[in-house]
Amino acid sequence: MSKEISNITRRSCLSLLLVRAASQAMSAQQSAPVGATTPAAAAGPSVGAASDGARASQPASQYRIGPRDVLAIRVTAPDIVAQFSSDAMEVDECGMIPLLSVQNEEQGQVRAAGLTTSELQEQLRKFYTKYKRNPQVVVKIREYNSQPVAINGAVMRPGQFQMRRPVRLLELLQFYAGGPTERNGGRIQIARMPVLGECASQQQVAAASNAQGEDAYAPQFLLLNLSDTLKGDEKSNPYLQPGDVITLPEAKEAYVVGNVLRPGPVLLKDDHLTLTRALAMAGGLMPDTKKGSVRVIRVDADGGNRQEIPVDLAAIDNHKAEDITLRPNDIVDVPVSGGKRLLRSLVSGGASSAAQLPIRVIP
Repeated sequence: MSKEISNITRRSCLSLLLVRAASQAMSAQQSAPVGATTPAAAAGPSVGAASDGARASQPASQYRIGPRDVLAIRVTAPDIVAQFSSDAMEVDECGMIPLLSVQNEEQGQVRAAGLTTSELQEQLRKFYTKYKRNPQVVVKIREYNSQPVAINGAVMRPGQFQMRRPVRLLELLQFYAGGPTERNGGRIQIARMPVLGECASQQQVAAASNAQGEDAYAPQFLLLNLSDTLKGDEKSNPYLQPGDVITLPEAKEAYVVGNVLRPGPVLLKDDHLTLTRALAMAGGLMPDTKKGSVRVIRVDADGGNRQEIPVDLAAIDNHKAEDITLRPNDIVDVPVSGGKRLLRSLVSGGASSAAQLPIRVIP
């Protein structure tokens, strides 16, 4: 299991880097907006380093502007003031936007990140009162680029999404990703980048890394049980943060062959799938099974060592032997008595051939 999580971790880190790079060039038309038409959640994350308490108190319908969002700003007094207006102004990596056509001012920029459009409108209105009498400001978000999340793995509709409001994991999973597939492994992993602070310089990041260790700015990985998330458990249904990469690993497989109703792969959705449970998942034993000659064929992950484990199902039924826990790629071979197998194959073959003959009426 540790090796599986390690592999998932490496894949998620790569996915996270790709998401962060892609989000810089992604517009609202190129990604699916989350929260544009569904009811708002009760609370959630905001852009910036707001505390959990502050986030919980924010209205769910209020989107907080963030870096790389594109704004449309219109200033009127009472006619439109073209030199103060812009159809497309991108918030920079530090969360700032320029104050247009302002000269000889100490303040050439204003912080937009972390504000709602209403709050930014009021800030700009107060600033422009020194240039225009009773100016009116309207701010609209043209492109949502600052809160990307991605979900992949065993889901119906994997993809990348832009959040426009606080969104919980369960909402993204069920309403936007279509829910988990049958091949899910029963776990959810969230790769989460730490909050570095807006526009942190390379020197600041390096200094913090030296002070706190090399892993100070490494991604944080949250491991959750899918069943708890689907129940809406508070701890397993967190609010998502910008840059989160959610992965539902696919379940590993073991194989049941031989004298069972439905031979084939069985999914190992937990670490405790026993031999008898796997046989039940395969439909159970067929008649004439040699219960004392069942075997589990186990091969190492690298394909090196091959081990055959004899199993007596009758002894397991009588609590005289341990029920073996299966591992990924185990093969359970369920034998049948040789003579009875031949007889049954002849009978079934004859019945199959007879079924293909034309039906005639005997007068």
